[in-house]
Amino acid sequence: MITTVRGITVLGSTGSIGTQTLNVIQQHANLFSLRFLTCNTRVEDLAKQVEAYKPYGVAIREEEAWKKFKLLCPNFSGPILCGEKGLCEAASDSETNIVMSAMVGFSGVVPTMAAISSGKTICLANKETLVSAGEIITSAAHKHKAPLLAVDSEHSAIAQCLVGEDVSSVERIILTASGGPFKDFTVEQLKTVTPQQALQHPNWDMGAKITIDCATLMNKGFEVIEARWLFGLHADQIDVVVHPQSIIHSMVQFVDGSLKAQLGVPSMLVPIQYALLYPHRLPLQVDRVNFTDFQNFTFEPVDTSRFPCLQIAYDVMSTGGNAPCIANAANEIAVQNFLKGAIGFTDIPKVIEYSLLQMEVVSNPSLAAIIETDIEARRIAASWKKH
Repeated sequence: MITTVRGITVLGSTGSIGTQTLNVIQQHANLFSLRFLTCNTRVEDLAKQVEAYKPYGVAIREEEAWKKFKLLCPNFSGPILCGEKGLCEAASDSETNIVMSAMVGFSGVVPTMAAISSGKTICLANKETLVSAGEIITSAAHKHKAPLLAVDSEHSAIAQCLVGEDVSSVERIILTASGGPFKDFTVEQLKTVTPQQALQHPNWDMGAKITIDCATLMNKGFEVIEARWLFGLHADQIDVVVHPQSIIHSMVQFVDGSLKAQLGVPSMLVPIQYALLYPHRLPLQVDRVNFTDFQNFTFEPVDTSRFPCLQIAYDVMSTGGNAPCIANAANEIAVQNFLKGAIGFTDIPKVIEYSLLQMEVVSNPSLAAIIETDIEARRIAASWKKH
């Protein structure tokens, strides 16, 4: 039984994970005290959340958006923080116990580090934090005794399968992937994919950036890197299999050959609540699996010749240093340009590979070096031209 009220700050409250986090909090309002909500520019949505959920304060990254929020909510009496400094102040708020790190992309790294340095429990939905700075983040979490709880459905599944188990008995983990909307496309068909097509995920409802990453399988590649840091595994212990039904969210195989799997309908509410209330389970209003609706569960290998982003992720994980940060930054720029129609779908991995070739790999980078790497990799990725 949970007897204490937990103060919670949501970094990225207007995004897909952020809004679903507020849904869970609303279902268990007696267990949480909402401290800060934060956003980048979507202050109209933030204003609606302030009205509905009554947080103590807000933080807004962009100054113009910060000014606009003040006009939208002239009667809001709580702190209205601005910029990355404001996000870090919200993340390290003294009354906050739990920080939901749900910002999109590299922008979540520094505020998440601020929360870790303050010893908060981190519910990590921002996978780019571990992709770009995994060793730095996990070392800081250990130093400050800040638990890192997985929110991605795949990593939450692995964590649930490991309850009561000795991690040293794990032989490998198997992350499942839906395969995205283009699972059966040929290389020629992939060349003609439009942003509108790529934004139609068959099973999950997510924001634009992660939806494109799912279509290229870069999201799965980033999940492989994230799993390496969350569970202390080697590359050869992390496999990916395509499971189009998206009911089995991931599996753990142990040294005796036995397997554990976590199953459920495709809903982010379950892993969000599991992280927020860990180690407790409470009722949740989500659909249940009806096995009679699924006559077959199917599994297929990933074809990295058609989806090279997954192999790129494995390669940069093996290289280490700032290589994963380069890949992440280049991918963010490539996805932005694809959504604008400036490059094609199959150009996304080419932009990443080009950026990796142009930059020097640095071993054991500091956080400052990681930030510099991110800036430079974005510049190089933006300079890519199709030949």
